Amino acid sequence: MNSPQEKPIGVFDSGIGGLTVVRAMMRLLPHENIVYFGDTARVPYGPKSPQVVREYAAQDTDFLVSHKVKMIVIACNTVSSVALEVVQKHSKVPVVGVIFPGAEAAVKATTKKRIGVIGTVGTIASGAYTNAIRQFDPEAVVVGQACPLFVPLAEEGWIDHKATELIAKEYLFPLKLQKIDTLVLGCTHYPILRRVIQNEFDASVTLIDSGEATAHVVGGVLDEHGLRNPSMEKANVQFFVSDIPHKFAEVGERFLGEKLGKVRRAEGAF
Repeated sequence: MNSPQEKPIGVFDSGIGGLTVVRAMMRLLPHENIVYFGDTARVPYGPKSPQVVREYAAQDTDFLVSHKVKMIVIACNTVSSVALEVVQKHSKVPVVGVIFPGAEAAVKATTKKRIGVIGTVGTIASGAYTNAIRQFDPEAVVVGQACPLFVPLAEEGWIDHKATELIAKEYLFPLKLQKIDTLVLGCTHYPILRRVIQNEFDASVTLIDSGEATAHVVGGVLDEHGLRNPSMEKANVQFFVSDIPHKFAEVGERFLGEKLGKVRRAEGAF
């Protein structure tokens, strides 16, 4: 690759969920080369302590930097909420997390200033979405709800399963009582369960996909820094994981919406 514009965008996640962000990026930015890293050996990050998540985030970032990326996208809500500064420190390129794009999209969508956020235990405990939403609108009422079981259900592909509906009903009932009008899907796995989640609310509740919002922000940052790839060629998208490439490829197809092709095991301290 000759120019900075042709360099890939680096994307990382604790595992497979970040592929929903890649999916949105591939749709909105079809000519951008991408290097994706999923830390499948150490997933999930959600229940881990902030200190451990920061250590992992630094190593994940170093891996992407070694691939000479022009930008880094943190496709993990947990890392975005507790380790954004770590990623910025370890890279000299623009960094975009999923929290602020999701928060901004929620503030734009809400009409009653009553916003719900669902995510992993770590993301909800950090208060990152609440803080970000209030930066955009100090008057917003934000209600958080951890939904840890949504992650394994999404990976199992239990999208139309009775068990998923029952768990969704249990998790989302407190948010219904709060009369929210906007709900942030604050985990990259959750768009897979979008229909089940939407069915628990009436049509007046708008669901915000943080990955979708992030892809839009990535496009803006590329333009701002003069980094958008002018090529009209089909993008080169590479996938790396820290463990079990075969399993990742199998489940990842559901998240990406198409076949992943070759998935390689990353070499490094993972």
